[in-house]
Amino acid sequence: MTESDLIPDLPESNFPEIEDHQDGPEGRFSHVPVLASEVVAALAPAPGKVYVDGTLGGAGHTRLLLEAGAAVYGIDQDPFALERAREAGLAGLTVLEGNYRDMAALLAGAGVTHVDGVLLDIGVSSFQLDDGGRGFSYHTDAPLDMRMSQSGESAYDVVNGYEEAELASIIYEYGEDRLSRRIARGIVYAREQAPIESTVRLAEIIKRAYPGFSKGIHPARRTFQALRIHVNDELGALRDGLSAASSLLAPGGRLAVISFHSLEDRIVKRFLLGDESLTPLTKRPVIAAESEQASNPRARSAKLRAAEKKASAQESV
Repeated sequence: MTESDLIPDLPESNFPEIEDHQDGPEGRFSHVPVLASEVVAALAPAPGKVYVDGTLGGAGHTRLLLEAGAAVYGIDQDPFALERAREAGLAGLTVLEGNYRDMAALLAGAGVTHVDGVLLDIGVSSFQLDDGGRGFSYHTDAPLDMRMSQSGESAYDVVNGYEEAELASIIYEYGEDRLSRRIARGIVYAREQAPIESTVRLAEIIKRAYPGFSKGIHPARRTFQALRIHVNDELGALRDGLSAASSLLAPGGRLAVISFHSLEDRIVKRFLLGDESLTPLTKRPVIAAESEQASNPRARSAKLRAAEKKASAQESV
């Protein structure tokens, strides 16, 4: 089987400007999954197979796996996502509370040591962005929070407590913003006048660091991304989650990962190429068709990579 037999070998392109992961109006537990058919092709669900959806969210991808007859263990750390999932009562879905970086321990607690596939849809969900009280979006006035698990250090703690150099480093490393030092300086100056408590005030502080800004992509986008990644240790969780997924896969099992910006995709690419137990199934990241990008804005920056677990040395003899 060649790579083209599994997933379309679409041309790799540069990442567009960082997109907000918004799917538009939705019901209480509905989700428009990005790259839906491509994910199904990558994971090859079938009756009797067992999968892990490490980022359950609105269960859009999970529903596709369930419809194919597979059983799914859905993991999420967001208490609101967990509540929605349990209320939905989807047949074949077992909901587990936690971070997908700990999936091996979570599955072991459920008596599962190997699975046929793992899906990771990285980043913030549309539910989290749309919830005005969570502080993920600079479009809505809300308390600075950004914690997916609703526990631990918040964005408020970072913005109001970190040294200027630390803030600049976070904004540069995770937001890739060339004006990181100027933004950090502006944050420190502003908080000396009064604590920065809301998303709108922070966004205005960031905007002032961009001379001449009038319209277009809001300057706060990259800083908000950087703070969210730091608060939730998203890149550390991704590295741990990839290793855990690889250890859980049975021979022939599939791993599919959807990322939304270059920081994530770089980690995924290097892991799939460097893990000797995996065979990459995507030479280049799979991107959404133009029609999907037009109908679902979140899909514009989505990149899918996949791999298959090799047979063990004992089994291949």
